[in-house]
Amino acid sequence: MKNLHLPAVMATGVAFAALLCVPAQAVETGQSAPDFELPGRASAVKLSDFKGKTVYLDFWASWCGPCKQSFPWMNEMQSRYGSKGLRVVAVNVDQKPDDAKAFLSANPAGFDVAFDQAGKVPRAYAIKGMPTSMLIGPDGKVLMVHGGFKEEKREELERHIKTALNLKDQ
Repeated sequence: MKNLHLPAVMATGVAFAALLCVPAQAVETGQSAPDFELPGRASAVKLSDFKGKTVYLDFWASWCGPCKQSFPWMNEMQSRYGSKGLRVVAVNVDQKPDDAKAFLSANPAGFDVAFDQAGKVPRAYAIKGMPTSMLIGPDGKVLMVHGGFKEEKREELERHIKTALNLKDQ
């Protein structure tokens, strides 16, 4: 028996498969940040627990050179602005926990660290490179998305944090 509709069925199948391969839409400024719950160093880290706070969310990996540069700065931001409503949350994407542990022993973190070996949260945020950070307002909306970390961008990033916290120059 000959199926005359096979080309149409195949075309529909190919179109559907192509649709499934489209990457997730990157989280953009003004959108709600997807909630997540991940294991942390001491207890679970859940983004929605920080509602009402300004969150600097950073995605990092042990093999990432700029991540090593960003950790002292994130420690400084948490120390300087934590009492004013800032929470720095860093999500590690290493598949091997020992790699993340070694990084953290060489680069201490005075802020919340979560571990996502499966990479589900970076996929939900459509993260394309390490490090990628975003500033999330107290209402859960993304205020800023930033890729990479460079020394010359530190002041600009801090200005974004201060603006989000409604702080005047100090």
